[in-house]
Amino acid sequence: MSILLLITSSPTSILAWHALGLAQALKQKGENFRVFFYQDGVNVANALQWVPDDQRKLSSEWQKLGIRLPVCVSAALARGITDQENAQRHNIQQHNLAEQFELVGLGELADAVQTADRLLQF
Repeated sequence: MSILLLITSSPTSILAWHALGLAQALKQKGENFRVFFYQDGVNVANALQWVPDDQRKLSSEWQKLGIRLPVCVSAALARGITDQENAQRHNIQQHNLAEQFELVGLGELADAVQTADRLLQF
C-alpha cells in the first residue's frame, strides 16, 4: 500500500508534528509513503525560521528522515520561501529554502495523489 502524507498545517501546529511522527513510524516499518508540503505546511522548509534551543526544530526532524521532501513552489514563494534558482528568476535578494527540501510544481502532487492508495492530510 502506498501512502501520501499531505502536510498543510503550519510548523507550530500539533498536526504538523503528528505528520512527522507518522512518517517516522512508516519509515521504521519500511512502508511505502511519500510526503508533500502545501499551503501553510511549506513553512517547515524555511531555513530562517527560529526555534528556541529547548525545542525541537521540525525542519531538522524531517531532514533526519533522509526522504525526499517536495514543497509546492507557488505556496512557498507566496510565503517568502525560495531556493536559489527561483530567487534569481524572480529578482529576490536571498534564498532561504532549508537543505534537503525541494521546490516542485503541483503536477507532482497530482501524480502523488493518483498513485497513492491512501491520502492523509495534516
